[in-house]
Amino acid sequence: MSNYLFDSVETHYTDTPHGKLAYRDFGSRTGKPIVLLHRFRGTLDHWDPAFLEVLAAERRVIAFDSAGVGYSEGRTADTIRGMAEIVVSFLDALELGQVDVLGWSMGGFIGLDLALEHADRVSALVVAGSGPGGVPDNPGPDPRVPEHALRETNVDEDFLFLFHPETEEARAAGLASLRRIDRRLAASGQDASPEARAAQMSAILQWNNGTNSAWGRLSELSVPALFANGAHDVMEHAYQTYAMARAVPNSKTILYGDAGHGFLFQHPEDFGAQVLHFFA
Repeated sequence: MSNYLFDSVETHYTDTPHGKLAYRDFGSRTGKPIVLLHRFRGTLDHWDPAFLEVLAAERRVIAFDSAGVGYSEGRTADTIRGMAEIVVSFLDALELGQVDVLGWSMGGFIGLDLALEHADRVSALVVAGSGPGGVPDNPGPDPRVPEHALRETNVDEDFLFLFHPETEEARAAGLASLRRIDRRLAASGQDASPEARAAQMSAILQWNNGTNSAWGRLSELSVPALFANGAHDVMEHAYQTYAMARAVPNSKTILYGDAGHGFLFQHPEDFGAQVLHFFA
């Protein structure tokens, strides 16, 4: 099994008005930094190192735990806008001006809000496995999602259902990703606390029902955007990716036909290369 840079990169901390935030900063020092925004319940130890390895080969990559999540202190925001403001505070603490942003799932919500409210801080945006909230005629999630996503302790079968199609090839790729993630996660046991999960879920529900969402503001999006997903996403239906592409002329869209919500970990080399090409 390959060794990845992210498996051993040091965890740093920076002081912000929202508390001391944990982050990992690694990779090439060329170009603008790529700042990663995570999913519901996601912590620093939940990124697939194979995907980050591709990005770090050409760019500086910064992943962090938002307030009250994972290794970070503070209180978790219960709105997407609040989470976006925490990102701004984090960028300020590291004295970062304009950055490229990749948001996955809930992180995509945050990335969209950040690009709309603080366009001067975002050079380009990747929205992965996500949506703008309140999309008309959006089919919505599979009804089985809460059973798996809200379980007190997630196991392999939860992640496989939530992130990958139910095919032999997709399950094999999903398990391979989970074992790569386990290199740090098995030792740390990191997860968002029940309080953090409750705040995050409140923010997600508000966003997806159209409260303070980005759908009605997509015409204001001024930064180049890449919208990507797997065609079989059971949580954030890929119809939303199509809808965003129609609403944002200055955008590019990628759909993986054999993948779901975790397409970026199922196809780390290919999607990583796509991200680098887009940001370049």
